[in-house]
Amino acid sequence: MSSVLIYLIFINCITFLIFGLDKWLAQQNKWRISEQKLLGFCFAGGILGGILGMLVFRHKTQKTSFKFAIGAILILQIIALYFKVIPFNYF
Repeated sequence: MSSVLIYLIFINCITFLIFGLDKWLAQQNKWRISEQKLLGFCFAGGILGGILGMLVFRHKTQKTSFKFAIGAILILQIIALYFKVIPFNYF
């Protein structure tokens, strides 16, 4: 298995868990994980984990600006993959 694929699996799992943790913290009225950090994990390659975390945990699904940012990250990563800006030739 290539190191890029291992990284993507890892970052998506971590991102998914962080979305779940933030939802739990919100329900407990505790100190939260910032939206910038959540989006940062998505931008770092965890976009699929972030989207899955939003859907499974029903977290940040009502916040239009957050959904827009997630969509923008997804589109940017698809474009980068298409134009091979990101070296995903390991697959």
